[in-house]
Amino acid sequence: MKVRRAPGYVVSVLVPVLVSVLAPVARAAPRVYTLEPAQSRLTIHVGKTGLFGFAGHEHEVVAGTFRGTATFDPDHLAQSSVDLTFEAGALRVMGQGEPPDDVPQVQAAMVGPTCLDAGRFPTVRFVSKPNGVAVAGAFGPNGGELALHGELTLHGVTRPLTIRVHLDVTGQTLEATGTTTLQQTAFGITPISKAGVVKVKDELTLTWRIRGRAP
Repeated sequence: MKVRRAPGYVVSVLVPVLVSVLAPVARAAPRVYTLEPAQSRLTIHVGKTGLFGFAGHEHEVVAGTFRGTATFDPDHLAQSSVDLTFEAGALRVMGQGEPPDDVPQVQAAMVGPTCLDAGRFPTVRFVSKPNGVAVAGAFGPNGGELALHGELTLHGVTRPLTIRVHLDVTGQTLEATGTTTLQQTAFGITPISKAGVVKVKDELTLTWRIRGRAP
């Protein structure tokens, strides 16, 4: 015996099925974090070399004013991004381990025309490339190890730069930590020399803890 179903019955069965098939999978929306200088720190270690390098001083430089954003998209990680700009003139030489009278001289030399030339090139900027974020180790919903492929503009010269970062995401807060190295000469900067026998190394070591907050 053939059983006929009322139209209402068919609709009541098909609608839930169609909804379950056609409804998009719930995804976390990308979040934009405003970077917070007061909660962050970037340190540049400047070593020394030369015939009498032992007689010179190594320097620690900290970044002052900066601005930027980080976009984190956990479902499309490659579409995450970073845009970070530092004020070259706001970089500050720390006085630890140096004669007090030397600090102003080192500071003036660093931001002056023979080094950063902050008057001509007032900013240092790192921007990640499109689809430039990739997993570089253990990674989960709250962060992990990432590689950021981007470009650094320093002293008016732009070069590709890949950096490794450890990312922590907790609620509305994002924190990125890591370290990398740069060659000054790659950006057209001649390492400062004193009498040709004591000079800073070409290689700089950058260490950072950058924090951001989402609305």
